[in-house]
Amino acid sequence: MRPIRHLLAAVIAALTLAGVSAPAEQRPNILFCISDDQSWAYTGANGDPIVKTPAFDRIAAEGLRFVHSFCNAPTCGPSRSAILTGQPIWRLEEAGNIHSTLPAKFATYTEELQKAGYIVASTGKGWGPGRLGPGGRAEQPAGTPRHGRTLKPPFSGIQNIDYAGNFDDFVHELRGDQPFCFWLGAFEPHRDFEQGSGIKTGKKPASVVVPRIFPDHEIVRSDLLDYLVEIEHFDAMVARAIATLEKRGLLDNTIIVVTSDHGMPFPRAKASLYDWGTRVPLAIRWPKGIRNPGRAVESFVNLSDLAPTFLEAAGVKVPEMMTARSLMNIFANREVDPRPAAYTAMERHDGARAGGKGYPCRAIRTKDYLYIYNFEPARWPSGSPDPSVCARAIPYGEIDDSPTKTFMMENHLAHGIADLAELSFGKRPAEELYDLKTDPEQLVNVAGSAKYRESQTKMREQLFTHLAATKDPRVVGGKVHWDYYPYYGLVKTKGWSVDPKPKGLK
Repeated sequence: MRPIRHLLAAVIAALTLAGVSAPAEQRPNILFCISDDQSWAYTGANGDPIVKTPAFDRIAAEGLRFVHSFCNAPTCGPSRSAILTGQPIWRLEEAGNIHSTLPAKFATYTEELQKAGYIVASTGKGWGPGRLGPGGRAEQPAGTPRHGRTLKPPFSGIQNIDYAGNFDDFVHELRGDQPFCFWLGAFEPHRDFEQGSGIKTGKKPASVVVPRIFPDHEIVRSDLLDYLVEIEHFDAMVARAIATLEKRGLLDNTIIVVTSDHGMPFPRAKASLYDWGTRVPLAIRWPKGIRNPGRAVESFVNLSDLAPTFLEAAGVKVPEMMTARSLMNIFANREVDPRPAAYTAMERHDGARAGGKGYPCRAIRTKDYLYIYNFEPARWPSGSPDPSVCARAIPYGEIDDSPTKTFMMENHLAHGIADLAELSFGKRPAEELYDLKTDPEQLVNVAGSAKYRESQTKMREQLFTHLAATKDPRVVGGKVHWDYYPYYGLVKTKGWSVDPKPKGLK
């Protein structure tokens, strides 16, 4: 005989398939916790020896820890758009760019839940950065903002927003059994960091595991420690939010998700399709819906899969336009269709080339390989080295300024650094293939090698078949306007603007 909670999940699933909302007392609450720029490796549960993330680790231990979890795009706005809409960024028009908009014609899971009677709210960083008005939206898609509580941040790089306090106030104001969906969005660990904050907290530079994409130097080690301080701040907020649910007796009927929008703000990470930019932590707890908790899930998932998951769990019909796949079968520990790959993409990031040109690329990640197709290999992938053509007036402007970036740029000809600097800042060929069995950090491009010809062909075909099936206009035709959509970000460079759309462009 199955436990009652699994029978309940089955009832909800049946109601979903019938297009009927489940009764209010059966519908789970949703607490979605998302950090800003946190790579997969940087949690205790995922193996980092320094960072302290007891909240994430608890959710993973009492729920599911995803081993192969990927954002849809390694850039804030597009990633968050994909999460909300349950679609890859190439289906979202302007929302495929950062500092853009999210057109109102694209359904979001928050809107669908609100229609079904959920109270939807958010705190901190929701959808963004960008402008909602041009897309026809008047409200924050993540939920009604709650900004009442502040705190004194422990270091200057950390926001003064009391995310957990705002959530506590929200829960305190709930009435009756109306279900809620709350987006707890931290701005951490987005740069800037207070330099030396990691060492000030007692962390030891000698203990840092330096990714092989960076030179092993004291500047880099200290920068990584400062990064971990901000991750710990986010985790502490999640811990307090969990405590609020426990105190109110809501914990076991709440789906808690802890993740990040994309990877770390370092060279060859954020704004790139390598693992340090796209692989993100993901843990989900839901005692009433997850069977055999404590599992490490090996299946490949994208964060866009969360939208149909939330709707199915709530007994709300999933809009046809949401092409992502619900995780409910994984929750029930009965996967029918395999998930052997994740797909990621980039268009325009931070206005780092003349005329607002992006760096369009798509990737497929499997257990054995990462394959990337770069549509415009003549362009600088990390932004132009010429700051005068960058909206933010910085060289290689797709990469946030940092001590690590500065050190690598200043020593780009030095022994032991030159090759890494070229990987981070240099141009890339149209096709990239990385053998993850021998090269897990993706340093050696084997595309074009006779040994890997068959694997390269197979990966290319698998990627383009998926892009065609999901109607990527770069593959099937249609609006390919990402280079010409308006840019609503900060422009420091006098005269910088997006080129007008060429005559004749569909």
